[in-house]
Amino acid sequence: MKAIQVAQYGQVQGLELKDVPDLVPNDDQVLINVAGSGVNPIDWKILSGAMKQFIPLSLPYTPGVEVAGTVAAVGKNVHGFVVGDEVFGFIGIVGGYATQAVVAADRLAHKPAGLPLLHASGIPAAALTAWQALHEHANLQSGQTVLIHGAAGGVGSFAVQLARLAGAYVLTTASAGNRDYLFSLGAQQVIDYTAQRFEDVAEEIDVVLDLVGGETQDRSWTIVKRGGVLVSTVSPPDPQKALEHDAVGKHFATRSDGRQLAQIAQLIAEEKLRVEVEVMPLSKVTDAITLSSGGHTRGKRVLDVNR
Repeated sequence: MKAIQVAQYGQVQGLELKDVPDLVPNDDQVLINVAGSGVNPIDWKILSGAMKQFIPLSLPYTPGVEVAGTVAAVGKNVHGFVVGDEVFGFIGIVGGYATQAVVAADRLAHKPAGLPLLHASGIPAAALTAWQALHEHANLQSGQTVLIHGAAGGVGSFAVQLARLAGAYVLTTASAGNRDYLFSLGAQQVIDYTAQRFEDVAEEIDVVLDLVGGETQDRSWTIVKRGGVLVSTVSPPDPQKALEHDAVGKHFATRSDGRQLAQIAQLIAEEKLRVEVEVMPLSKVTDAITLSSGGHTRGKRVLDVNR
């Protein structure tokens, strides 16, 4: 098999595509011939070395947290998947930028009907993050208002759609260039953060989903209603500020969950959810990582591991 190898932290230009030994699944795993792997911010954050105290890895390692592909073999304890099935999943913290991956069966779901494998490879991490943020941590209810910061990215794109499906009124912050895109996903208000402060537009918000952090998160406390929730995937909200505003702050790490992913797959098959995908060849992995680290991504960027 072939895999991208990281030999040293902080060396984006040092990523190499190498021949490595084929993988063999254990009794509880599925072996996948990978078609594509999504590019996510966690990939370059780990590569930078900034997270090595929290996520220790043995070098070299292969980046990539999500894949889609075809089942090549299953362990004897695996049920629900057979050789030839097209699947996708949030596989863990590493291993996706390769032509093979071994994955615990409970992290996988069958690919949405009618969706190309390459497109499917950009869904699991972002969609599960949005799902868990809104439904598990914010407990979003029909009729509530939600403001999504960084709404045009991978997580934000799914969050806009999931919030609308839940019956919420959806406000977003994004650049002017993403205005039409977000309206097409179901956003009801798009606030151009380069032209106006969201505090001048939004107030008494039930749920703020912070995908940006920093000053944006700090300023968001002023618009959260009493009893409201500020959920961040970026950094823990300040508990003192939560107390001052009689609100709740939450921070979480996304959990791989095959059952939730199957529900998401059904929504995609029913054309209730969609994703905008840019496909790049695995040979351009350095460019893909550099673009991701620069931010301002619309939808998802995925790697075609066979190119």
